[in-house]
Amino acid sequence: MKIFTGAQIRELDKYTIEHEPVKSIDLMERAAKSITHAITETWSNGMPVIVFAGPGNNGGDALAVSRMLAEQKYDVSVYLFNINGNLSEDCKTNKQRLIECRAVRKFDEVVNEFDPPKLEKNMLVIDGLFGSGLNKPLAGGFASLVKYINQSAATVVSIDVPSGLMTEDNTYNVRANIIKADLTLTLQNIKLSFLFAENQQFIGKLRMLDIRLSKEGMEQMTSHCRILEENDLRPRLLHRDCFAHKGDMGHALIVAGSYGMAGAAVLATKACLRSGVGKVTVCTPRRNNDILQMSVPEAIMHVDKEETFFSESVETADYDALGIGPGLGMQEGAAIAFISQVRRAQIPVVVDADGLNILASHRAWLQQLPKGIIMTPHPREFERLSGNRFNDSYERLSNARDMAEHLQAYIILKGHNSALCMPDGNIVFNSTGNAGMATAGSGDVLTGIITGLLARGYRQADACMLGMYLHGLAGDLAAKEIGMESMVAGDIIRYLPQAFRRLED
Repeated sequence: MKIFTGAQIRELDKYTIEHEPVKSIDLMERAAKSITHAITETWSNGMPVIVFAGPGNNGGDALAVSRMLAEQKYDVSVYLFNINGNLSEDCKTNKQRLIECRAVRKFDEVVNEFDPPKLEKNMLVIDGLFGSGLNKPLAGGFASLVKYINQSAATVVSIDVPSGLMTEDNTYNVRANIIKADLTLTLQNIKLSFLFAENQQFIGKLRMLDIRLSKEGMEQMTSHCRILEENDLRPRLLHRDCFAHKGDMGHALIVAGSYGMAGAAVLATKACLRSGVGKVTVCTPRRNNDILQMSVPEAIMHVDKEETFFSESVETADYDALGIGPGLGMQEGAAIAFISQVRRAQIPVVVDADGLNILASHRAWLQQLPKGIIMTPHPREFERLSGNRFNDSYERLSNARDMAEHLQAYIILKGHNSALCMPDGNIVFNSTGNAGMATAGSGDVLTGIITGLLARGYRQADACMLGMYLHGLAGDLAAKEIGMESMVAGDIIRYLPQAFRRLED
């Protein structure tokens, strides 16, 4: 699914109007019917409805919804804000239709003074002030109205976008002046800002409503951001030949663990083995040998000469992919061995955890990384890696995209909607996963999965997309079975076979 900017959404509306063809007012009516249906199937007409409509097309949507709700016996009071005397054409039309609708209990067009209605717990507020066209923070009276709504106990439904929230960049927005919706009914496609953690407080529950914008227009329109879906991955799956043997399935090298962090090596290795690879060799300090031998008997051991840390790089000619970093430690000897290992690798490389922290402590080494390298930082790791602190997720994502292009690397910013930033500047958001995966070792599992897929023969982009999708899907299956509160990283590995099977079915 493509993610369009606010400007592209307006272009898509225009394309639909011109090519369906359909009048813009009829397209608005179509959207209003979808919104009305979503509201009526959730709340009965015994709940009073207060509608706040702005002067643009978002307000036009709200006025049309008000009329439709009133016609279905809802007790509707409407406030249209026309401060500058400049309503959009479709908003004007729906204003007239609303005036002619006798079922509306109250209609107040606000031009100067505004006496706000009392908002109570048993009321439904429909926010139709500003939509995807907003390009600056709310101020003045609109900011005061937003704060008034947010302080009330009423249930709030936002049309398309919570008023005050911009569709992409909210880095310099005034967050106190953004509606906090209980439900956002967004039209046709998800907005980029909806995918960022700090904006969840404004969106509440999210529903996407199909208003039948032109499929041809969406296909033709270029987008640098999209959301990964199951159907994107099925054609990319590699299938085993009936006569395959382990030598055909790839050989992965995992370099992980230090004294006290053997568990990271165990998790990465187990996940790698569950990802379809034929063989996995794990390189770890000598003191971890017995733990790995007992925990992962299927793995081949390459024991470092040092007792407690990784100290010497491994020849990679016999391997098909390298995963390095989980539990590696930050000793200077380990850091030197790490960069030596990455530089000498002639195979695809995945770097995570302490591997990223080592790079953050030796940022000049970033220029020595091979093209096509995969890095999987969580937000704080990326801040250390980039040497910056970011105001919000949009700023962080923009910097990750720039770094991926500059280094010709694949960077997966981990989070609820993990974002894969690719060397060509495109960004793919994952659609699987849940809060139960916020647990120690989850990232080590992802490293193992992607490394296994690379060794199995997947290209970097496909391994990243398939890896983060399967990782999240296994977490979703685990959460469904055992709940999010009790989930540990090992549960993700345990449900990985079911995740694979779901994609293969």
